[in-house]
Amino acid sequence: MGEWDLLGRLLDKVQSHSTVIGKVWLTVLFVFRILVLGTGAEKVWGDEQSDFVCNTQQPGCENVCYDLAFPISHVRFWVFQIIAVATPKLLYLGYVLHVIHAEKKMKERMKKQAELDDPASLFLRRAYKVPKYTKSTGKISIRGRLLRSYVFHLVAKIILEVVFIVGQYFLYGFTLQTRFVCATFPCPHKVDCFLSRPTEKSVIIWFMLVAACVSLLLSVVELIYLCVKAVKECMARRQDYTVTPVTPPLLERKAFRSLDDEVIQNCANLELELQGRKLGVNGVNEAPKNVTPENNNMEEIHI
Repeated sequence: MGEWDLLGRLLDKVQSHSTVIGKVWLTVLFVFRILVLGTGAEKVWGDEQSDFVCNTQQPGCENVCYDLAFPISHVRFWVFQIIAVATPKLLYLGYVLHVIHAEKKMKERMKKQAELDDPASLFLRRAYKVPKYTKSTGKISIRGRLLRSYVFHLVAKIILEVVFIVGQYFLYGFTLQTRFVCATFPCPHKVDCFLSRPTEKSVIIWFMLVAACVSLLLSVVELIYLCVKAVKECMARRQDYTVTPVTPPLLERKAFRSLDDEVIQNCANLELELQGRKLGVNGVNEAPKNVTPENNNMEEIHI
């Protein structure tokens, strides 16, 4: 189990950045797959090739028949499966750490700018605002880019689980038979080969298959849960920030139109009145200038 410690520590970090269903998936991976593989399956398959006996003395026949019966060992196949299924989770962890590091640097830059007491610092504080993924408790909020990356890693896990389950079925099925018939060169004829502990191995194969199906089901449920949650949040934001226009009844629309016409007419009348007053004032001011020469002329005539 020492070789699984590194993977266990890495996946333990992912647990704090996952949903509740994701934490259950990690528990199933650790307890029912890695632990069973490390403690039980490796010991059961320890005599896999040494106890594979064929009823022939032809050199090379037994090795060829064993290779035909088991293209890859069950234990190695499950190791590849666990590593492949855990890889999207580790990639998501790397992306989460990158986002948290970038947000931490952005917050430090905002804090430095906040210490400056000038208008430029206020502008920079507004310009550096980014979506907050980290909560006050240190955990992250799965939304935005993190939500999309989480969904992508779930889809990758589902595809890999299905591929390995189908591949296991086509490689050697889900049950081991006691006898394996082989007629491949260099065997001189049909040879009967016998497996060691086929029933016990079949039980472990079914146990690992059920664990893989449970992990697949949890991934599908988690994907559906995130999609439903994202749709509900989107609808809630739309209700909060969208103003729905309300069409008034016909009578109110007519009243609004008549009110608008009255306002426009009043504005036009007021403008005309102001123009008239300006013209009147200008006429009064210009009148004495025009009358003054005439009065002078009249005074001159009387003289």
